[in-house]
Amino acid sequence: MEPDQRTCVDNAIAWARNRLGTTSSTSRCLAFVEDAYERSNRLEVFAGDFAAESAELYAARDNTGVPPAGAFVFYDTTGTLFGRRRNWGHVGLSLGDGPVVHAWDRVRIDPYVEVQSLTGPPGWDSPAFAGWTPVTRTLQGCRPKDWPTEEDAAVEAERMQRDRFGGEGGV
Repeated sequence: MEPDQRTCVDNAIAWARNRLGTTSSTSRCLAFVEDAYERSNRLEVFAGDFAAESAELYAARDNTGVPPAGAFVFYDTTGTLFGRRRNWGHVGLSLGDGPVVHAWDRVRIDPYVEVQSLTGPPGWDSPAFAGWTPVTRTLQGCRPKDWPTEEDAAVEAERMQRDRFGGEGGV
């Protein structure tokens, strides 16, 4: 049974807003946005290992203009992470009508066009808007899943990041 899209979006946005100001998701923007959907709706979504890869898999560049509520909003941004310099990308969750909640230096809300003016960590390029993915695509193929306790979300995201890329995490 497919999850109710409106309920999933509302739950994800509430989950993300609840974390405003926290720093535990810094350099783990994709895990943050995925967690917003997954943990608040008890399901698992499938994307790439990092934001730029997910943007390609989701064909985000096909969608321009103001992203609707619940959309994954992608940016290109190049920097060094785990000893590798590449376009790792950045992603936020659209609140609708322009603002996105995203994990940058902290979890914050910015107008999606103004994310491009953010200064990244030393050696990183500023983000450049790459497009967005509709909720229907994000939820495609999702499945029910029971997640560990809420306090473990950031710890689990860091562990998964280390498993995928090696190193200690962080920028």
